Amino acid sequence: MKKPGSTSQEDDKPRGPEKATDEKPGVSNFIRDIIDEDLGNNKNGGRIHTRFPPEPNGYLHIGHAKSMFVNFGIAEDYNGLYNLRFDDTNPVKEDTEYVDSIMEDIRWLGFNWEDRLFYASDYFDQLYEWALKLIKDGKAYVDDLSADQIREYRGTLTEPGRESPYRNRPVEENLDLFQRMKAGEFPDGSRVLRAKIDMAAGNLNMRDPVMYRVLHATHHRTSDKWCIYPMYDWAHGQSDSIEGITHSLCSLEFEDHRPLYDWYLEQLGVFHPQQIEFARLNINYTVMSKRKLRVLVEEGHVDAWDDPRMPTLSGMRRRGYLPQSIRSFLDKVGVAKRESVVDIALLEHCVREDLNIAAPRVMAVLKPLRVVIENYPEGQVEELTAINNPEDESMGVRRIPFSREIYIEHDDFREDPPKKFFRLSPGREVRLKHAYFIKCERVIKDDKTGEVLELRCTYDPQTKSGEAHDGRKVKGTLHWVSCDHAVPAEVRIYNNLFTVESPDDCEDFRQCINPQSLEILSGCQVEPNLKNVKAGERFQFLRHGYFCVDSKDFSSERPVFNRTVSLRDTWAKIEKAEKKGGK
Repeated sequence: MKKPGSTSQEDDKPRGPEKATDEKPGVSNFIRDIIDEDLGNNKNGGRIHTRFPPEPNGYLHIGHAKSMFVNFGIAEDYNGLYNLRFDDTNPVKEDTEYVDSIMEDIRWLGFNWEDRLFYASDYFDQLYEWALKLIKDGKAYVDDLSADQIREYRGTLTEPGRESPYRNRPVEENLDLFQRMKAGEFPDGSRVLRAKIDMAAGNLNMRDPVMYRVLHATHHRTSDKWCIYPMYDWAHGQSDSIEGITHSLCSLEFEDHRPLYDWYLEQLGVFHPQQIEFARLNINYTVMSKRKLRVLVEEGHVDAWDDPRMPTLSGMRRRGYLPQSIRSFLDKVGVAKRESVVDIALLEHCVREDLNIAAPRVMAVLKPLRVVIENYPEGQVEELTAINNPEDESMGVRRIPFSREIYIEHDDFREDPPKKFFRLSPGREVRLKHAYFIKCERVIKDDKTGEVLELRCTYDPQTKSGEAHDGRKVKGTLHWVSCDHAVPAEVRIYNNLFTVESPDDCEDFRQCINPQSLEILSGCQVEPNLKNVKAGERFQFLRHGYFCVDSKDFSSERPVFNRTVSLRDTWAKIEKAEKKGGK
């Protein structure tokens, strides 16, 4: 068997906020310093072997991506190996759906575990044999206390725990009971196997932790072979050892578990990987607890794990994020020992930077208002030329039809315009993107409601170049689509899922869900070049933001576009101001 690798999941509450660091892959950080020293001392024969060990009980989120990038990225940078290992020790919550989604996410981010795919369940037989060894050595025992009683006996941070009345059972009795647990003689929750360590230890994890519980449940890989299952802390370190992992890189919440990780390995006398903890990723206006994300899904607050509002990798992919944007974001965040909260604006900035280069520009009218150009010849259609992306000339140009009747944005017209409103209003002239100057002559309204239904305009045929021959200037440029050629579309505008920066601090995080996190616009009109788009294609809608064709609700006749990110870039303004201030 080849040796595998892994990392821990990010979970609940973030701690104090702090600015992101500027560390980048290959640039020194405390983990790389440790590895450099190990290599200098020829520790592990100069091997570097890491792993990413997700539990298949949900979809990966961007916090897991940081763990993945630390483990896989370091292995790649040091020409080492890395494994993907599923820590599948709880069959009640695990499913092959999660296994498949996790592998898809990892591939999407560009990592290849090659033939080093493993499961903790691969080692169930070995773990059982090692448990028998600890029992024979007097270092593990079968306990009949209930889960509530075990918690009660455990003590507190200020008070030592109490020994279970079953702690000093004879070895032979413990062996017999544990083997009968394995044979399925006892009901769920009736007995557990515990390590015998120290009920007065200052670290609660060392107060005789549970190693196995009775659980009659069908496992997604081992079926009904087992009715006892190892606890995460018991399976994790030994799995690392079996796979020959040199550096077990995990998030900071596992720091208090490291003494237990070490104790098990020392008692068994097996290969001992080094566990190193780093700060997990926390982002404002977001929850990173898989438990809470599952609540959002199961209670219907979002559509599914891949809802574009979710911080899951599948949700970000569906929303239109590029994998390199996530890589860039994690590079900017860096690796630290102290917990921090990163501004979501930094993530959106990284997404914009990449999409600005990768996404072709198109015109889409989200809230259409009909405009009739009265002096334009009826029945005439012109083919106008538009650049696809001024950032990348290799994308070329496209042809856009122009006709007598067009749609503009309803918000681009004001009958009584406020100060500094430079768009269309009665008697005012504006430029149409890639086309002519038009002037509003009349407004058609609903007689009963006063709602503006249509505008009657004229155009200047001498302004096709975008400029007037007589030198007159206009301050407003509007996007538009031809009514006869427009493609109907649905557009979904996504905003932060929560209304507060730290939803984990809410008494009930569900009370902080943003009721305006999704706005569905069903009457949109887009240019005809978008008629045959494919799921996952990305575009910049001029003046609106970046959008992606939805991968689930897809129809070439009436496409659905998800807004990936708006055009506002607060982070870029902050960076610009900081650079200016530093000069």
